[in-house]
Amino acid sequence: MNQPLRPGLRQRHVRMIALGGIIGASLFVGSGAVVHTVGPAAILSYALGGLLVVLVMRMLGEMATASPALGSFMEYAREALGGWAGFAIGWLYWYFWVGVVAFEAVAGAKILVGWLPAVPQWVFSLALMLLLTATNLASTRSFGETEFWLASVKVTTIVVFLVIGVLFVLGLWPHATFSVGNVALDGFFATGGFAVVHGVVIVIFSYFGTEIVTIAAAESAEPAKAVAKATAATVWRVILFYVGSITLIVMITPWREVPSDTSPFAAAFGRFGIPAAETIVSAVVLTAALSVLNSGLYTASRMLFALRRHRWAPRWVADVNRRGVPWKAILLSTVVGYVAVVMSYVAPATIFWFIINSAGAVALFVYAFIAGSQLRMRRELERISPERLTLRMWGYPWLSRLTLVATLAVVVSMLFVGAARSQLYLSVLSLAVILLVYPLVRRHVADQPAGRR
Repeated sequence: MNQPLRPGLRQRHVRMIALGGIIGASLFVGSGAVVHTVGPAAILSYALGGLLVVLVMRMLGEMATASPALGSFMEYAREALGGWAGFAIGWLYWYFWVGVVAFEAVAGAKILVGWLPAVPQWVFSLALMLLLTATNLASTRSFGETEFWLASVKVTTIVVFLVIGVLFVLGLWPHATFSVGNVALDGFFATGGFAVVHGVVIVIFSYFGTEIVTIAAAESAEPAKAVAKATAATVWRVILFYVGSITLIVMITPWREVPSDTSPFAAAFGRFGIPAAETIVSAVVLTAALSVLNSGLYTASRMLFALRRHRWAPRWVADVNRRGVPWKAILLSTVVGYVAVVMSYVAPATIFWFIINSAGAVALFVYAFIAGSQLRMRRELERISPERLTLRMWGYPWLSRLTLVATLAVVVSMLFVGAARSQLYLSVLSLAVILLVYPLVRRHVADQPAGRR
């Protein structure tokens, strides 16, 4: 039956979703590869990528506090740029998170296999998918509570790392020596200036997920208040969690010795003298993977639900159970996730690779749509209801335009980064297919009798 979603998230859930949303498994594992590519200047890559995300989140925060809506930036793109924009970014975003759900289920299973090698990896992938599907189906409150504790583990780990790391590099930790100078070994730009741009292209995707808080806030008691607080705090979260962590990584360990295939955080905890550092960080990475899987299912289902409101998705995805959960939207997202997980074992180098890479540039597409939407919505809001602008974008309109240009520049830069080039081509292909489908969907909706819409 079609009913509204039931607000089930408390302020502490939204706050922790905002905190944890910016910390993915890629920070714990992938940051080593970035350091090897860029050198100590990886700090600058993370800072520039983080600055872009901060600006985008500020623009999104302005729109979300003025007009909280389920579907968030999909709704704003529809209102500001037209139905084609809302349709395209809504379906692209859903497709992205369905792929991420499968990817994280596989990543989590690999960790568990390391602990229990007798169990087949696919069994763990299936178990993780079933577990988080059940959590999402139970209730919105259940999702929020699960995400609260999973995110708490990530945040606590980073905070502990930052505290001990500062003591270590200052030589105030047992058996440590002053090692701040490691950041200048071989020069700050040890691998060249363009490497910083290369690094930005890689790290920008690590930040993707911060925007989930504006979708989750729509199911809280005070959405505008929740969004305002969450987006306003983005600045210090980026500086502290990402830039701060990477700065300490290259100070704790000379950058050439930072592991690129395993977690640099595990290596750092090992240097601190903490026993079983590798196992501890593996558990944290598993928690991060589960957190992303959990929030990915939630986000994909809510985007499907929002798409249906404009008749851009099948009618039945809007069915809500007695607990106010869009259960069919969750199950559809899960089923597609199961298919992707199967493909990760049956055809990892073809179909699974295509699913993951064909949504690789979606983050940048979303950021570009957010910037374009804010530029137009701000103009309209100032004209008809300026009192709704309780949270304003800094330096409007010039900083908004600069953010849009910077986002497009990162997209173009992907052409010059071998590993990212195929992602850009396949993502553009995905966008083109969705844009070609839109006129057909619009015509179908227009032809339907009013009662069937």
